[in-house]
Amino acid sequence: MTQTAPPQAPAVSRRTWLAFAVVLLGTSMALLDTTIVNVALPVIRTSIHADEATLSWIVSGYALAYGLALIPAGRIGDRFGHKGVFIVGIALFTIASFGAGVSQTSGELITARVVQGLAGGIFFPPVTALIQLMFPGRVRGRAFAIMGAVIGVSSALGPIVGGLLIQWLGDETGWRSIFFVNLPFGVIALVAALFLLPSGAEGREARGIDLVGFVLVAGALTALLVPLIQGQDQGWPLWTWLSLAGGVVLLVLFALWEVGVARRKRTTPLVPPHLFSHPAFSGGVLLALVYFAAFTSIFFTISLFWQAGLGHTALESGFVSIPFAIGSIVGAAQSNRLAARLGRTVLIIGTALVSLGLIATWLVVWRVPAADITNWDLLAPLLVAGFGSGLFIAPNAQFIVATVDRPEAGAASGVIGTAQRIGAAIGIAIIGSVLFGNIPGKKALGPTADQVQAAVHKYGPGTDAFKAALKAIAEHNVAHAFGTGAAWALFTSAVFAVVAFALVFVLPRRVSRGYE
Repeated sequence: MTQTAPPQAPAVSRRTWLAFAVVLLGTSMALLDTTIVNVALPVIRTSIHADEATLSWIVSGYALAYGLALIPAGRIGDRFGHKGVFIVGIALFTIASFGAGVSQTSGELITARVVQGLAGGIFFPPVTALIQLMFPGRVRGRAFAIMGAVIGVSSALGPIVGGLLIQWLGDETGWRSIFFVNLPFGVIALVAALFLLPSGAEGREARGIDLVGFVLVAGALTALLVPLIQGQDQGWPLWTWLSLAGGVVLLVLFALWEVGVARRKRTTPLVPPHLFSHPAFSGGVLLALVYFAAFTSIFFTISLFWQAGLGHTALESGFVSIPFAIGSIVGAAQSNRLAARLGRTVLIIGTALVSLGLIATWLVVWRVPAADITNWDLLAPLLVAGFGSGLFIAPNAQFIVATVDRPEAGAASGVIGTAQRIGAAIGIAIIGSVLFGNIPGKKALGPTADQVQAAVHKYGPGTDAFKAALKAIAEHNVAHAFGTGAAWALFTSAVFAVVAFALVFVLPRRVSRGYE
């Protein structure tokens, strides 16, 4: 009796793997830029005299623009070809990186970061579409697994790479180099894409782009985000509350418009309303938004606390993130296998570990005197949170997509990706407001009259010992103030994580093969 040989995976040409390397290079650039900037924030604050709102905009402006661009970029790629969209996005990202690196004012840097985010959101959707186009079924799974690993490693390495560049090149040149480093890679990706990427996939989307819907949702989210970032710094004047109310009104108008677009069927809705007829999908989108608000804000808080509050270097701040990065990589490597065996339970375990890790991190910062905290105190909590995050990040989208019918999976994936990035933007806005809202102004951080008088009695006025004592008092006050602000910010992140844990239970217990 002859045995039938197991089917072999179809051969994939060397040119296809080179094209795959090109899209991975673009992916790593976009994800690295979401985290590399965190360790540079305190240095940027000093270099261009940026205020607290600017620091929040540098991170959340990127995330918001990135999220808003994802769905329309996917629609345009479906209609006109993903290769062209990828090339335009990479070119714009490279130009914006140069603009960020040469920025001299807060406004210039924020503008460059928003354009960077927009460009990243433009070229990221073609990545998954091109992988679908280039690889046959069995090899495609391997390609997506490699892409998932690249995403995890790029995000995890961001703070370390940023810290090394600033340590090596100095503060001023160092923070600019975190943007300039994109230039050679952007040029390589651009040239290689022109010659290697396939030009197929044109014309699959016959209907037009929902531009009105895009303008409405962009206006709504901007109206909500601006007061969340600027409100604390300006004392919550009337315009902030009017802007929040206007954002809600625009969101309602956006929902009504999308329903009308779907009914008329002349164009494809930006966000298909029928997706939200599935209650579990609505809960899953909220889960994605809340979870990314929780975990992307952690190192925004820790980087500012570690450098501006405790006086550590950017590299030392980057080292604090290593346990989280290691945990994320290990968790992500195990997530798909565990998801296949445990189903939704892997997401429950992941969000539970993130919640416990963030609660433990908050307790350390709250209970340990700020001046005494070391990276060893945060090692175990961040390792646990990172491992949980790795378990959650890779499989979560599959479980959310599984709440809708299979023909709707592509549209659902776009909505989830947008929700993740918008969640990151809103999370940074809220966390930044909480962090800086609990840190008094510079004058309040100096030595009090009683502290000055005590130093005079002990050391005498004007002596070197007297000056050293006042400096030590000021440093202690700054550390204590930033410790208080960081504790409240981390508490808020932990609350987001606990809410995400509760929302996991709306997802299906298993993902059928049609969604894998």
